[in-house]
Amino acid sequence: MPPRPIGFEFLFLDGARPLKRTLLSRSVAAIWPRKHDQSLFPKRLGLHLCLGWALLLLSCGNLFAQQTQQPAPHPAPKEQSTAPKKHKIGPVDITINWRARVEGWDWFGASAGNSNYALGHSLLRIGLGQQLPLFNWQLEVAQATILGLPKTAVDPAPQGQLGLGGTYYAANGNTSNNANAFVKQLFVQFKAPDEGSPKLGRFEFFDGTEVKPKDPALATLVMSRLAHRLISNFGFSAVQRTFDGAELSWNAGENNLTFFAARPTRGVFQVDGEGELDIDVYYGAYNRSFTTSHSAGQLRIFSVGYVDHRTTVLKTDNRTSAARAADHGKIEIATVGADYAHVFHTTAGAFDFLGWGAIQTGSWGTLTQSATAFVGELGWQPPTHVLKPWVSAGYSYGSGDGNPNDSTHGTFFQVLTTPRLYARFPFYNMMNNEDFYGTLDLHPDSKLTLRSELHALRLASASDLWYLGGGAFQRSTFGFTGRPSNGNRSLANAWDISADYQFTHSFSATLYYGHAWGKGVVRAIYPQDPDGQLIYLETNFHF
Repeated sequence: MPPRPIGFEFLFLDGARPLKRTLLSRSVAAIWPRKHDQSLFPKRLGLHLCLGWALLLLSCGNLFAQQTQQPAPHPAPKEQSTAPKKHKIGPVDITINWRARVEGWDWFGASAGNSNYALGHSLLRIGLGQQLPLFNWQLEVAQATILGLPKTAVDPAPQGQLGLGGTYYAANGNTSNNANAFVKQLFVQFKAPDEGSPKLGRFEFFDGTEVKPKDPALATLVMSRLAHRLISNFGFSAVQRTFDGAELSWNAGENNLTFFAARPTRGVFQVDGEGELDIDVYYGAYNRSFTTSHSAGQLRIFSVGYVDHRTTVLKTDNRTSAARAADHGKIEIATVGADYAHVFHTTAGAFDFLGWGAIQTGSWGTLTQSATAFVGELGWQPPTHVLKPWVSAGYSYGSGDGNPNDSTHGTFFQVLTTPRLYARFPFYNMMNNEDFYGTLDLHPDSKLTLRSELHALRLASASDLWYLGGGAFQRSTFGFTGRPSNGNRSLANAWDISADYQFTHSFSATLYYGHAWGKGVVRAIYPQDPDGQLIYLETNFHF
């Protein structure tokens, strides 16, 4: 079979309808070895749109960044001050952050719908705040825009939504172009005695980020490989989420206690991020830092409570549709866990390891919740200044349900997470999942970071579903989706690469490409084309 040539498309923002197609004569069979006729590929990935928008985004000087509360790149940059100078209007601090991204999706091939398209979105955040002797306050307004959503990227089950374009389209009332403004954050943080800092209002929260280690390598390890696994703002999504509630943090030397209770807002995939959901989430954690002359470590013991009062929303699990429709019980889950990360600095380089584990109990509607998850990872930074490599390998496990007909729900529930941090091509999450992975980070230049990951993915249980998503974001939808395994466990192999470049003190860009080779589970649902691709360019500017 002859190799397929690369196909490029130019698309308008009217549902990603092709305007002009060209073919590049060079073949890339080694990258895209699929069982298709060459004439089909021009209908595939819209790379020309991505490149065209890339030039547009890079040439615009007023594309601003999202809040810098996302985890640091891996590995850690040199210790230096990168915080922008504060800008004021009278006594009030002002911040402006704008993130813009164009995405090209080539979802696993569908029988009828459009699995190849491009879309664009931006998130503008304008904040006002003030630091006073007794308290700080902040008001932040966000304006989200999502353009060019495909109109036919949703197929009947089990193929479902064909990438995030289909998800955004369905979440916004089947509309291709969407925009909305809402209050992103509005809170008061008091300066209490004894190192305490109560916070009340609407704000972002990320589990595992309560304490930033002083050791740069350990800080990167904690912030990028342990944090955000259960509670986060879903930072990769176009709209993101925040929380309405309270947080109390208390520090005593190397010890930290943090308590958090809140309700998540809407948003994530829909541009309406104003209202909150009928869901309660609670979090408590104890953090302890350990430091020696040549090593540093950090321990966290945590618990998460989750109560979903939306009893009329159909739950996503492996039971029959009739059984799920008849279940109007609440989801009330307690998650208890711990993690530890440590870095050793030696003459042979820096060695690191981490472990993360959790168990879940409670109720999944009328079922009893009983699930587990754990992660283990090893890493090494060789003692060389050439490229400054950091290599790591690990294993991640989230339990699945072994019997859809018993009284126990055994699928690990990932609560309100940002799955994309650990699934950079976001076609899976940690639920009913086993992930054998390796990573490589390089720093060819002080402004450039390259990262590549390789994943071998399979389901933890063939009796359960292939899950996607990062948690609730609408009143009427569950927040996670699932597709049948058809008795298979092998999901996919995935490889990706990204480049982050800091052009100026305030402007940066990220280029990402990911490719998935679908295996048994994917092939049974998408026999026309079991492979998928994602490419995007993101620009960030902060003021």
